[in-house]
Amino acid sequence: MKRKVYLETTVVSYLTARPSRDLVVAAHQQITQDWWTNRRPDFDLYASQLVVQEASAGDAQMAQSRLAALDQIPLLGVSKEAASLARLLVEKGPIPEKAAVDALHIAIATAHGMDYLLTWNCKHIANAEMQGGVAVICRESGYEPPVICTPEELLGV
Repeated sequence: MKRKVYLETTVVSYLTARPSRDLVVAAHQQITQDWWTNRRPDFDLYASQLVVQEASAGDAQMAQSRLAALDQIPLLGVSKEAASLARLLVEKGPIPEKAAVDALHIAIATAHGMDYLLTWNCKHIANAEMQGGVAVICRESGYEPPVICTPEELLGV
């Protein structure tokens, strides 16, 4: 059985973005392309309506590219359980109020039993200082949190 991966919006953004001149961003783009080409088939991918909403914003041509990448990926709903968990992640403090949308990504992936949450958002999602608190709140709420990581960490050996 394939493991389940929730794709957060930044992964799709890096996948479809115009090549960057910033070396770090360009590296993330290349790693994302490598993961998409070589590892994506090893997993069952999921996104959410929240990802579609975020991917739809901005430059119309780029939004179209992002949405095309998401076209065949099943969308997870924002359940009452996910909304409640997202509120707890903000109220109890690991995720700041200004990043409530990021808490919702974590909660959607968690409530739907994803094995991984794949993201390039290292400020509020793939943040080592926050992940411990996120995991505690998820477990206290009766969920096993997904492994939160970047495409680089999921490239395999």
